[in-house]
Amino acid sequence: MIPTVVWGTGNVGRAAIRAVEAHPALTLTAVLVHDPAKTGRDAGELGGLGRTLGVAATDDIAAVLAARPRAVVYAASGDIRPDDALADIGRAIRAGAVVVTPSLYPLYDQRNAPPELRDPLLAAVAEGGGSLFVSGVDPGWGNDVLPLLVSGLGTEVDVIRCQEIFDYSTYEQEDSVRHLIGMGHPLDYQPLMLAESVPTMVWGGQIRLMARALGVELDEIRETLDRRALETTVTTRTMGTFAAGTQGAVRFEVQGVVGGEPRIVIEHITRIHPSCAPDWPSPPDGVGAHRVVIEGRPRIEVTVEASDEGENRSAGGNATAVGRLVSAVDWLVEAEPGLYDALDVPLRPAVGRLGRSTA
Repeated sequence: MIPTVVWGTGNVGRAAIRAVEAHPALTLTAVLVHDPAKTGRDAGELGGLGRTLGVAATDDIAAVLAARPRAVVYAASGDIRPDDALADIGRAIRAGAVVVTPSLYPLYDQRNAPPELRDPLLAAVAEGGGSLFVSGVDPGWGNDVLPLLVSGLGTEVDVIRCQEIFDYSTYEQEDSVRHLIGMGHPLDYQPLMLAESVPTMVWGGQIRLMARALGVELDEIRETLDRRALETTVTTRTMGTFAAGTQGAVRFEVQGVVGGEPRIVIEHITRIHPSCAPDWPSPPDGVGAHRVVIEGRPRIEVTVEASDEGENRSAGGNATAVGRLVSAVDWLVEAEPGLYDALDVPLRPAVGRLGRSTA
């Protein structure tokens, strides 16, 4: 059994506790928390399992890493604290752990990550012998292993399009939805996530990964952006009121240009309410989906819907991201120390988990 730590118990960390508990090759040995109110609580309670696991949450990072865990699922946010996340991850790698995390977008394509991110991690690997794999859902399997797998079914492939189409009122991170993405702000407000070059920073690595796997050279990576205002004030179940005239929907593309044409496209269509931008594509049930479209011969379309925690679609997405990461841990333990990406780490069947429930 591989001693495994879950670091963080928010939206991703809850799913990580469940995934580690369900994996037949892993054993949960510690849970790290930042919130003092969570210290001492049982991991099963924090993970929503409805039963205790006999592992009490702690905020003592030094003690947990001193025990030399073989793996760490780093589930703390890196969106607004990237320097802290980088330092935490480096610390775990120096302790000899395999680290899997969705928290640092530039490292999804680790080969092309900025030196100020990559170099400290390579030094940590050399010092401690740990490893790192960074992935998620979108960015993540929704625009690397899934589209590449489906592209292999085509005879002729003209365009690979990966879409995330979501009602963001189900996304339980209000600060991110309102301020990073801009929902509910006037259209002259500049959300950080939509600032020029930021989408490429987040999703450009996925474009480069797909291009590398397909054996094509990119001319460039382009961005497009469209924003729509709410026509009427709406009230959401989880995030309160969004006023008429404020941003209610966003549509953007990150395009990998090959031979002068966009050939590898990652598209996001997100709304705070289905009444906004009704002419844009919608998910089948109006809530959320990830979709891959292979334009070519034949035309292929695959839509993935995931739900968890009471049919919550955002929680379902988090759970699939965690599933991808936690399933990689035993493979990484057997591999040489280093930095890995989605083209290195295979997505494998759920061996030993069929019929195995953690609830």
